[in-house]
Amino acid sequence: QVQLVESGGGLVQPGGSLRLSCAVSGSIFSINAMAWYRQAPGKQRELVAAIITSGGSTNYADSVKGRFTISRDNAKNTVYLQMNSLKPEDTAVYYCKVAGAFANYWGQGTQVTVSS
Repeated sequence: QVQLVESGGGLVQPGGSLRLSCAVSGSIFSINAMAWYRQAPGKQRELVAAIITSGGSTNYADSVKGRFTISRDNAKNTVYLQMNSLKPEDTAVYYCKVAGAFANYWGQGTQVTVSS
């Protein structure tokens, strides 16, 4: 059974940093991409950043470019999201997603709150 366990969320002041982790356990046939999404209260879930398995290319939402970095440790089967220069508008529940060849898998989410 596939499980995605996120960690690293919390309360941080504006301008601060957090690093989210998503550890993947279980067997997934051919992971195509790993990504982070977020959902703020009253808003739709949106893509924050993604990393493609083949080639390692990344893409980011315009709102986080230059501040967030997605990375992956293949040996640990873990994907990270380094978030710097955090803003109050980054406040949301952050979800990890793994896109396999035949199915997508989601984590349970971790709360990030940016507030003074």
